Amino acid sequence: MRKHILFIVENLPVPFDRRVWQEATSLQESGFDVSIICPIMKGYTEKYERLENIDIYRHPLPIEASGGFGYLAEYSIAIFWWFVYSFKIYFKKPFHVIHGCNPPDLIFLVGIVFKLFGVRYVFDHHDINPELYVAKFGKKDILYKCMVLFERLTFKVADFSIATNESYKEIAIRRGGMKPENVQVVRSGPKIEKLRITPAKDEYKKGRKYLVGYIGTIGEQEGIDLLLDSVAIIVKKRKDVQFAIVGGSTILEELKSLTASMGLSEHVDFYGRVPDQILLDILNTASVGVNPDKPTEMNNLSTMNKIMEYMALKKPIVQYDLKEGRYSAQEASLYVTPTDTNEFAEKIMYLLDNEEIRIKMGNYGYNRVLTELSWDFEKVKLVKFYNTVLTS
Repeated sequence: MRKHILFIVENLPVPFDRRVWQEATSLQESGFDVSIICPIMKGYTEKYERLENIDIYRHPLPIEASGGFGYLAEYSIAIFWWFVYSFKIYFKKPFHVIHGCNPPDLIFLVGIVFKLFGVRYVFDHHDINPELYVAKFGKKDILYKCMVLFERLTFKVADFSIATNESYKEIAIRRGGMKPENVQVVRSGPKIEKLRITPAKDEYKKGRKYLVGYIGTIGEQEGIDLLLDSVAIIVKKRKDVQFAIVGGSTILEELKSLTASMGLSEHVDFYGRVPDQILLDILNTASVGVNPDKPTEMNNLSTMNKIMEYMALKKPIVQYDLKEGRYSAQEASLYVTPTDTNEFAEKIMYLLDNEEIRIKMGNYGYNRVLTELSWDFEKVKLVKFYNTVLTS
């Protein structure tokens, strides 16, 4: 009998969440049945959909939080729907594993209940939530203490854990009390066949010579305000650069207003969440990819998908010098003293003015993804790990 795995995701819809979709499709292709519970969001509004032989159940999420009480409301609604759909799916076809993808660190609540039915709980550690909370709100208050508690309970309930890098594995062992043999590193490597290198589309340059691209979820910790400061420095010196910022955010309108107040609207386009093809068109048009993540502990220890996606499309990178960002990109990136927006601007302009160096760095990054970091390598680890989960 084929083993059945239930994924639960709260912060993004599937298949928009690339990591989750890659994991789910790889397991399905390897002989597992897969179901997914995730939220309804823009562009993903069908309550039930079957894609690539995977059942996707989407629940209402009327609140996308931006503050403490907002998160309480959002997560309360999500928890309700997790239980509704989990029981619906289980009675239709029992699952053997719940694969909980944070944030938040609350999916263990479903895991506890279904452990009574012999279901195992695998925690897929996408974000270190205590550090994420500090990065967003800059304080360690009662809600921070709740984040610490929820993380501890998550690891206590989990039978196994998946870490996105070695830093997260160390946290699972040291802070979560997990046995090293029960923690598997599975990086968020890109699928080369999905990230196709195609000709540039000049309409995204808005008549300028160069395009600089940013992709990713946009929050306080992603440093878009720092990037805008660097854009202002560049625009004062030259008028041949356009900037494209792609990604969803609860603060998008605030950032647009900030951009307008700085007189940068003609040079900066905010695209929000876009279909994959538009994202690819924008990145293939860009000469440089940027990662202005602020130097928080969260960002220092986290592997950012955007870095690997830039590399897979042969884009040289400019980013602030953080541990895991440097590990991923190595010679595909130029590194900047954290929060030095002038140096960030200078290194962007340096790359724009040196095509040969851009090509060399882009090729290095592409080859690193091709030979070390692509999903082809990571999915082997994932499937082997799941064979252990279901037989131990």
